[in-house]
Amino acid sequence: MPIESTIKTQEQWAAENEALRARMEEAEETLRAIQSGEVDALVVSGVDGEQIFTLKQTEAALHESEERYRLLFENSGEAFLLTKPDGTIISANPEACRIFGRSEDEIRKIGEAGIIDPADPRAQVVSSVRRNTGQFKGEVNLLRKDGTVFPGEITITTFTDPFLQKRTSIIFRDVTARKQAEEELKESELRFRTLIDQAPVAISLSRNGLSLYANKKFIEMGGLPGDKEVIGRSVFEYFAPQFRLESKERSGRRSFGLPTATEFESVGMRMDGSQFPVNVVVDQAQLSDGAANIAFVTDITERKQAEVKIRRQLEHLTALSAIDRVIASNFDLKLCLSEILTHVTKELGIDAADILLLNPHSQMLEYGAGYGFRNQTFKRAQVHLGKSYAGRAALERQLVKIRDLRNEPGNLLLTAVIAGEDFMCYYGVPLIVKGQVKGVMEVFHRSVLEPDAEWFDFLNSLAGQAAIAIENATLFEGLQRSNQELFLAYGTTIEGWSRALDLRDKETEGHSLRVTELTMQLAQSLGVRDEDMEHIRRGALLHDMGKIGIPDAILLKPGPLTAEEWELMRTHPLRAYELLSPIAYLRPALDIPYCHHEKWDGSGYPRSLRGEAIPLAARIFAISDVYDALSSNRPYRKAWPEAEVLEHLKTGRGTHFDPLVLDAFLQMKNV
Repeated sequence: MPIESTIKTQEQWAAENEALRARMEEAEETLRAIQSGEVDALVVSGVDGEQIFTLKQTEAALHESEERYRLLFENSGEAFLLTKPDGTIISANPEACRIFGRSEDEIRKIGEAGIIDPADPRAQVVSSVRRNTGQFKGEVNLLRKDGTVFPGEITITTFTDPFLQKRTSIIFRDVTARKQAEEELKESELRFRTLIDQAPVAISLSRNGLSLYANKKFIEMGGLPGDKEVIGRSVFEYFAPQFRLESKERSGRRSFGLPTATEFESVGMRMDGSQFPVNVVVDQAQLSDGAANIAFVTDITERKQAEVKIRRQLEHLTALSAIDRVIASNFDLKLCLSEILTHVTKELGIDAADILLLNPHSQMLEYGAGYGFRNQTFKRAQVHLGKSYAGRAALERQLVKIRDLRNEPGNLLLTAVIAGEDFMCYYGVPLIVKGQVKGVMEVFHRSVLEPDAEWFDFLNSLAGQAAIAIENATLFEGLQRSNQELFLAYGTTIEGWSRALDLRDKETEGHSLRVTELTMQLAQSLGVRDEDMEHIRRGALLHDMGKIGIPDAILLKPGPLTAEEWELMRTHPLRAYELLSPIAYLRPALDIPYCHHEKWDGSGYPRSLRGEAIPLAARIFAISDVYDALSSNRPYRKAWPEAEVLEHLKTGRGTHFDPLVLDAFLQMKNV
């Protein structure tokens, strides 16, 4: 039962007993007068049997009231002590005995001083109130029998009992659990506040858009002088003006009962007006006085900077990859350098760039490629090593940086090369590969640049790509020149062999060149691929290479050959194959030297090939060879007329010659 209810019951009990006691005393006085004969009962005014009955009722009611008080006293959940004004304890209820750990007799003996901690200053207040018959309600430290001290709530009430004695009712309550709960709550609140204040993320509580609380991180992030400047202000004031409406709409979504928190990115604003990117998570929190919005705000400046850096690095890698592809797939130096300069200006954010190539003979830097210039004077650039910025970069092999060209009015670069360009910044990077300077890359900008380390790293990477492109182009050009020289040397050698064979047989001099030309014409009319034409030319020139192994007595014999001599003569295709096949360069040309005596019907030599098993080059050459042989003078006969030669060729259609190839030859001869 609450203390207030107990106090009310005591006061009512005291007043009720007071009235009953007065009525009972009056009735007892009348009864004594009747019993002593002093007054006749019948003549006693106002005293009759009904009054006597009322007296009995009053007495019974008094006993009932006392019984109720006794039951209340003994069975109450509160600890009761009944004391005299001097502090003597009259009685203690069972609950008082329990909380103090003493019997009622022990409590009477030790008195009030034994149950209230004398070290507690409030003990004197309790004694003063009791002595002066006042009232008191408060807290005081109490003592158990084992000496332990515990907090108690005490209520003191003075009253007059039915016997007109002044009494003091003291009600105790053990509030240890409540105190522990309060301490735990305070500790929890302290931990929570410490956690929130030390949180690395800014936290704000708001209701209806107005701030209720903000932690230290929020205050620091907003550049606020203290938390007092936050309370009551609109939370949307901390967003950049252009983002306030959007942030308000997004924050409001969580207030509309969405099941999950709302997260979005925006731009925050400090008290000094500076802006920064933020990530905001808005959720609902239930407070003691109602729901509120809790916002977690994170400054994502570093993340955004990292994203920009990663995106820039990806763009740089993409640019380098594109340049690599150009360099790998194209050996046109001007095209490669132009592609590089396009990426240089775009990725480095500069206005113009050029590449000067070092001439190894004159030791001059000469124009190679340029991009972004207003006029074409830069194409006439010729710079001595050590002169101007580019010459200095090449000679010293290090980056040259000029932040403001306006402070360099006497420099040759300004007057001769970039006049009228209005450039302000200049950077020159030497192009070095394998320890050799290949040129200089120059970049120009028409306003102030504040490049960082990453910018310079990428500039050096682009310079490295340019140096590689120059080296590759130079090597390729040299290789092409060497290949061309070698190609010409091979061709000259083969033609020399052919002339040597013709010189061996004066009667067939010029045959190899004539039949080669005719074979090339026929192959072209048949649509032979360009890449195969050179092999056909070489094969035609070398078709009689095997005759080197034929004795002069047989090769130069003026009359008909014997059967044995023909047998030896027919070995020259095989000898040509054996002689030329070890030369890898000539292997694709062996079809003619090896197979030009094979026939369409399989009656040829040396392998008796038939039809399309004979290589096409050999089928083409066979017709040209017979045509030239019959059209030329020989020691044993004169040249045939053109018409007879063509008629002879027709007789070999389908036996000696491929019909389709022969038709193409005749068409070429307008037959």
